[in-house]
Amino acid sequence: MRPNAPGPRRSYDTGKRRSAARRNRAAVIEACRELLLSDGYQATTVRTVAARAGVSPETVHKAFGSKPGLMKALWDVTLAGDDEPMPMSERPALKQAWSTPDPHLKLRLYAGFVCDVHTRLATLFALLGEAGPEVAQVLATAERERLVGVTAFLTHLADADALRADADPNHQVDACWAMTGPQLYTQLTSGRGWDVDTYRDWLTGVLIASLLP
Repeated sequence: MRPNAPGPRRSYDTGKRRSAARRNRAAVIEACRELLLSDGYQATTVRTVAARAGVSPETVHKAFGSKPGLMKALWDVTLAGDDEPMPMSERPALKQAWSTPDPHLKLRLYAGFVCDVHTRLATLFALLGEAGPEVAQVLATAERERLVGVTAFLTHLADADALRADADPNHQVDACWAMTGPQLYTQLTSGRGWDVDTYRDWLTGVLIASLLP
């Protein structure tokens, strides 16, 4: 009787399956983006996304759970700029802001990071904002996650004794969260015609004025 296949072969097969699953995931997310931009939210269904991506609807359900789950995955990939399993706090732009000792430059770098994120998310935010209650939870979850990130950054500033001593820390977090939100970015750029550089410079100025001594 021949012995069972050796361990390395099984590891190789597992690696192939993981690579295939990752390719399918990327294809589904890109198909979702394309259909959402061309046809709108209501016409973008799990079935049409699966057909565009060349996979079965069951594959989409298995990977993302539901249509709102697919939208959350699209949001996360757009937010990060890629599908790499790396927390936002570990991204180079944020790490540079955290490691810079000068508080003014730190906030300028942070404003640049916020601006880049909103530039990527603006169209998707507008589309999902019009989609109704089915994806309201997706946007609500994204805002809670953003609040966690803002809180961590202001805690970092507080630990460095960079924040104003006469301000309520909770109010500072809330103000920073509101000023760096996608709603305000959309109002100023799409609504009032600001270009990206103008928004970035404005955000830098208001962050410095409201947070630093």
